[in-house]
Amino acid sequence: MTTTSSQDLLPAELTMGTVMLKVGDMKLMGDYYQRALGLEVVAEQDGGLYIGRVGKPLVHLAPASGLQTPGRGEAGLFHTALLFEDQSSLAATVASAAQYEPHAFVGSADHLVSEAFYFTDPEGNGIELYYDKPREGWEWNGSTVVMDSLPLPPQRYLQQYLSEAAVSGQHEAGAGIGHVHLQVGDVPTAHDFYVDTLGFEQTAGWHGQALFVSAGGYHHHMAMNVWNSRGAGPRKDTLGLGEVVIEVPSGDDVGALADRLKVAGIASHHTGQELRFEDPWRNRLRVAVR
Repeated sequence: MTTTSSQDLLPAELTMGTVMLKVGDMKLMGDYYQRALGLEVVAEQDGGLYIGRVGKPLVHLAPASGLQTPGRGEAGLFHTALLFEDQSSLAATVASAAQYEPHAFVGSADHLVSEAFYFTDPEGNGIELYYDKPREGWEWNGSTVVMDSLPLPPQRYLQQYLSEAAVSGQHEAGAGIGHVHLQVGDVPTAHDFYVDTLGFEQTAGWHGQALFVSAGGYHHHMAMNVWNSRGAGPRKDTLGLGEVVIEVPSGDDVGALADRLKVAGIASHHTGQELRFEDPWRNRLRVAVR
């Protein structure tokens, strides 16, 4: 394991910000994110919608009607993961998503650190809805968090946690972007970029096929896998992922990252309060002061 000084790491207080999606059919997608996922329009800009919970934008739907849908094997978004504060508010959103479009449900799992349900939006973007189990119950082997994919029967979960109060209070229940999972061409390049250059810490791997990274001891803020996309090159301009925003506490954190990118020879645009750049597959990232 490489030793990294704290100056080379992203700050422990890092959080994930808004995920921007380039959208072909704004009406269809806006309807899905509001009615199926129980989110609300927080702001409108340039024909796009910022959709979230309790005034906090989580997903930015940006109109891009001229673009093509990406192929399954291309780099880009694997899923956007919405994190819920408790099991009953997760259950309420799982129920509304399953009711809205039952065929959009693609699975569920107990990951030991979390309980997760997976869906696909109308334009093929993956969505994870999840709840974190208490941190004191997470198991670590050194710097690696123990995760698994154990059965999590949806009907049993809803019977246990779904309540009338959670359904009626769905829009008032907070949620956030817990993590963003990407499809990439290869794992070593992802490690070089996200760990060695950006300053995330690796928290888990998966047989050379996936990489999980975080700041501050979280199980993962971002992940990259090659399950559909091994060997994928840089992305074309397509529907799907437009930009991932990562939020940090201070301008000093942005400046330190700008220095690391410069040393690594990675082009970026630095405004002082935020830094815009691309990963090796042309996934756009923006690191901004919270």
